[in-house]
Amino acid sequence: MNFLYPGFLFALISVAIPVIIHLFNFRKFKKIYFSNVQLLKEVEQQNSSKEKLKNLLILLSRILAIIFLVLAFAQPYIPDHNQKTTAVNNVVSVYIDNSYSMEAINKDGNLLDEAKRRAKELVKGFGINDRFQLLTNDFEGKHQRLLNEEAFLKALDDVKISAANRNLQQILNRQGNILTGAENKYSFLISDFQKNISTTNKLETKPDIQYSFLKLNANTLPNVAVDSVWVLSPNHQPGANERLVVQLKNYSEEEAKNIPLKLSINNQQKGLGAVTIPAGKTVKDTLNFSGLTAGWQKGIITIKDFPVTFDDTLSFSFKVDENFPVLSINGSNSGNYIKALFAADSYYKLTGNAESNVNYSSFANFGLIVLNGLKNPSTGLAQQLKTYLNAGGTVVLFPDLDADIQAYNAFLGALSLPVIQSLNTAPTKVDQIDLQNPIFKTVFEEIPKNLDLPAVTRYYSFTETNNSNKEAIMTLPGRKSFFSKYGVGSGQVYLSASGLNANDGNLARHPVFVPLIYRLALSGGNEAPLYYNLGNDNALASKKITLGKNQTLKITADHFEAIPEIRQADGKTLIYIADQVKNAGFYNLKLADSLLAVYSFNSGRTESDMHYLNKAELEQLAGKSNLKIFDTDKDAVKLIAGANKIGQTLWKLCLILSLIFIAAEILLIRFFNNTKRTI
Repeated sequence: MNFLYPGFLFALISVAIPVIIHLFNFRKFKKIYFSNVQLLKEVEQQNSSKEKLKNLLILLSRILAIIFLVLAFAQPYIPDHNQKTTAVNNVVSVYIDNSYSMEAINKDGNLLDEAKRRAKELVKGFGINDRFQLLTNDFEGKHQRLLNEEAFLKALDDVKISAANRNLQQILNRQGNILTGAENKYSFLISDFQKNISTTNKLETKPDIQYSFLKLNANTLPNVAVDSVWVLSPNHQPGANERLVVQLKNYSEEEAKNIPLKLSINNQQKGLGAVTIPAGKTVKDTLNFSGLTAGWQKGIITIKDFPVTFDDTLSFSFKVDENFPVLSINGSNSGNYIKALFAADSYYKLTGNAESNVNYSSFANFGLIVLNGLKNPSTGLAQQLKTYLNAGGTVVLFPDLDADIQAYNAFLGALSLPVIQSLNTAPTKVDQIDLQNPIFKTVFEEIPKNLDLPAVTRYYSFTETNNSNKEAIMTLPGRKSFFSKYGVGSGQVYLSASGLNANDGNLARHPVFVPLIYRLALSGGNEAPLYYNLGNDNALASKKITLGKNQTLKITADHFEAIPEIRQADGKTLIYIADQVKNAGFYNLKLADSLLAVYSFNSGRTESDMHYLNKAELEQLAGKSNLKIFDTDKDAVKLIAGANKIGQTLWKLCLILSLIFIAAEILLIRFFNNTKRTI
């Protein structure tokens, strides 16, 4: 056990003063002394064993009470068994959790303010030549350098709440990058230790670093969050009905009743509701709205839930296109069915190319490419289509049944599609149709008992080697594929076993053909995410952007402008923002004065779960490593200046024990043997 010099000196003075007073009052002391002698003689004369025991216990309680009171003033502590040598300087890394959960409060106030106060106490306990790292969730470059005490304290005052969050292993690894060399190395983590901060069963630590976790404790708070939103159709038409699904989550142990829910699009209210969410459950609600015009739409979902409010709002953005561009690449005998179909709806803008005259560079501009009766599809076309599919495009293939099978198989193989086995000329009829597939799910108000299905005169049989990426939409007898969807890259290919010519069957003239093509066109397209989360290294998706000489893209918002890094890949442009965007809201992607896209950023929802790791769980994570866990509500943590040791102070325990022995003395006097004292 060790003692702080100032505290011990104070304790000695506190004991010495009464002695001095007694010396100055010697005459009174003499009188008391002889009085006590007389009392002892009387006690000896009583010859009562119980009274002797009582007096001994009272004396012992009094002595112990005085001893522990003196020890409390001396501030003893238990030093860490991993003692560092004092011959060299110290390097100290202090992590301050500045995530949203640190806005919570406890008896000492705001958790972030308490964390700063604890950090100041720790740093002031080290020497003048020691160096410090301040680390937060932002992982900024300026945090990867060592500071003196004055610079550290100044940087500490500048720490603000951030949308970023990190797990424990990331934090320890970051600290390990700077805690190198021959100095004594210390790592401190000051946090509320939400459960989301842990992603592993056991932490990896370095043997030459002394780790300390200081756990702050917040009051338990109920919380409901806007968890996520998504639309039921990736395609958005002017004036069309839109359906938005909102998912709310209740993180508390009590039911959340009638939580107000509001949807706004471009600052106009589009929907209202009230949702009741059982304890610990997730609830989905679908909001319907319409009346949108062409252009980028900025949407906001808002709920009212106190006191945790950072996750009560979720913004999102999407584009309503004036038209939907379709490219049809036609063979010599393809017919006019595709042209007639899309000409009937002005929303679709059809571009037709002959098989011999294809502009590959324009593929990225189309939401749907139809291959209609190609006579000799080349592997070069297949490679260009694969790039288009990797970017999320949609292709529909109606083959020419009179074409060379070997040429088609080379084309299909290049696209990772099933190859043709044979041409069947026996008339048949579609046997089954998947009415639960998204393409047909809302087409029929009522499913007829005897549904008329397309007739087939000629069709290809395919050799299926892998059905894991296949969805059978329409099948022939014997479960042979007639019209199926295959995932290729990020896109999809719809492969028909028959062509659109009248000699091949009546698919092009059948009533199911119109909803089939329209719905697969609307279900395709390269849909961008509705929103991104702050704190991640986001790569923003965009259609391919071609930059001219000396042209650059810019990300802009109110009082914000940044130049992102861009990369071209698979027919699209990836935009990297690193950690430049730090605040939630809407951001515009611009090329000169042209608006290319609107991106929405939100705070991540990992901080919404207000449940925390307890000390036992943290100790389990630490295992047998050189890592100490301190609960600031239960453990008194002290950095011993000069000795540079982290210890656990015992003055509170000593004070409590002193009070216990004082109470024991009172109880002995009052109740033991129920005998009056004659002092």
